[in-house]
Amino acid sequence: MSELFLRTLREDPADAEVPSHKLLIRAGYVRPVGPGLYSWLPLGLRVFRKIEKIIRDEMNAIGGQEILLPALLPRAPYETTNRWTEYGDTLFRLKDRRDNDYLLGPTHEEIFTMTVKGEYSSYKDFPLRLYQIQTKYRDEARPRAGILRGREFVMKDSYSFDVDEDGLKNAYHAHREAYQRIFARLAVRYVIVSAVSGAMGGSASEEFLAESEVGEDTFVRCLQSGYAANVEAVMTTPPAPIPVDGLPEAVVYDTGDTPTIATLVDWANGAGLGREITAADTLKNVLLKVRQPGGEWELLAVGVPGDREVDDKRLGAALEPAEYAMIDDADFAKYPFLKKGYIGPKGLLANGVRYLVDPRIVDGSAWITGADEVGKHVVGLVAGRDFTADGTIEAAEVRDGDPSPDGAGPLTAARGIEIGHIFQLGRKYADAFTADVLGEDGKPVRLTMGSYGIGVSRMVAVIAEQQHDELGLRWPAAVSPFDVHIVIANKDADAGTGARELAAELDGQGFEVLLDDRKSSPGVKFKDAELLGVPWIVVVGRGWADGVVELRDRFSGEKRDVPVGSAATDIASVIG
Repeated sequence: MSELFLRTLREDPADAEVPSHKLLIRAGYVRPVGPGLYSWLPLGLRVFRKIEKIIRDEMNAIGGQEILLPALLPRAPYETTNRWTEYGDTLFRLKDRRDNDYLLGPTHEEIFTMTVKGEYSSYKDFPLRLYQIQTKYRDEARPRAGILRGREFVMKDSYSFDVDEDGLKNAYHAHREAYQRIFARLAVRYVIVSAVSGAMGGSASEEFLAESEVGEDTFVRCLQSGYAANVEAVMTTPPAPIPVDGLPEAVVYDTGDTPTIATLVDWANGAGLGREITAADTLKNVLLKVRQPGGEWELLAVGVPGDREVDDKRLGAALEPAEYAMIDDADFAKYPFLKKGYIGPKGLLANGVRYLVDPRIVDGSAWITGADEVGKHVVGLVAGRDFTADGTIEAAEVRDGDPSPDGAGPLTAARGIEIGHIFQLGRKYADAFTADVLGEDGKPVRLTMGSYGIGVSRMVAVIAEQQHDELGLRWPAAVSPFDVHIVIANKDADAGTGARELAAELDGQGFEVLLDDRKSSPGVKFKDAELLGVPWIVVVGRGWADGVVELRDRFSGEKRDVPVGSAATDIASVIG
């Protein structure tokens, strides 16, 4: 270590919010260069490369062939698929000296498709599975959490090309199983959840989420059935429609100053309606403006039960690829029929505003909602009788205890970090580039694709999140920068010589050894050893005089004495 490019820090970085961010910087694995940009120092790069190797092993095992495409890409292919626009502000755009537009690749579906189209022409060339491990770029608005969410990151993206749906399904399941093997080798705790495809397009889509309290993704699962999905993909189970015959007519009331759900409920419970009213009895209408890529802003109203908030992620996924924003005071002024705090379905529909509702708002359900006049609400407004929405939207929050879509029991919420995502893309990109080959019958066949990603650099942080303790990092053996960390904690020259000989013996047996030969105090060395997180620590200290060295298990904390004479053999048998 006296020659290792390494400096550890005793204090957490001021801007670090999550444990992996703090520990990877403190332990000298990475260093920040700018917002969302990090340098990989020797120890961090060793972990990174081992993760890469495991991924390569498993991708090669399912017939994947590695290629490498540019990170700097021309605009034209992304114009063809409209993603030059769809990606919005997250795309890094730049110009060359001739004023031509380029981008830094956020993902490479277009280029993979063009590559295969340019090289292959017959069904005989398929199935084909290609992958790369490449740097990607996304202009995150608030890059935080260290390498968990940066502007520059490394991803493994692979693509399958087949001439029929059966081939696509086979490739999808092969990748799914390969991912399970990868994450098992990395000792990552994860869940596979149903997901939405978003800007990627396609049909079947699943995410691999590493369980973590600091995860940016919320997912839900049913413990009774094993159902799991991220919140964007949860489909609400609607109640059965209610017959409208015999239901009381809707009545408009003067409700005074009641612009919020809370004030409306207070009024209702004092109005003698004959029953206790809760927020769930009210219909909240949320006003947005929505714009399709390249289009103009349009009004959209979303109706949800008053006891639920609109979930931004669910709303965004439901509206993809359109962008949206909540309307502001200027918009209210532009549309005087919108009475803030008193908006109802009838006024919206009468003025041509597209109106989508939560699936729970079924025909026959009766609601307390705005009457489109300041100080007035309507009681008993019945869906399917008094108003008919333009459709449904999955935008309301998903909560603990909600019924699982499979009907097996309640949902439980948890947080996770996305570590992998697999898609059955189908023909979205093949259609865009007319990627056809001659089929067995001599007629053109359109290729069908799958897309499969793993966050490689992110995985370093994920493992750090799941495996650290109060003392520092703890690396599983498969990815640890070294197999064993030998600490010289004895000033005796013979002890130092013995430690170096032990390191040489272990190295000769094929183990990667980190030797702390610095002239620092034993206390400093012990703290650094705990911080760095190598799974096995050998202490050459006071026991040397008695003919023993100490072997420490960084995970369990277990310590054992090992005779000096057989130390290399004994340690090798333990650490494997």
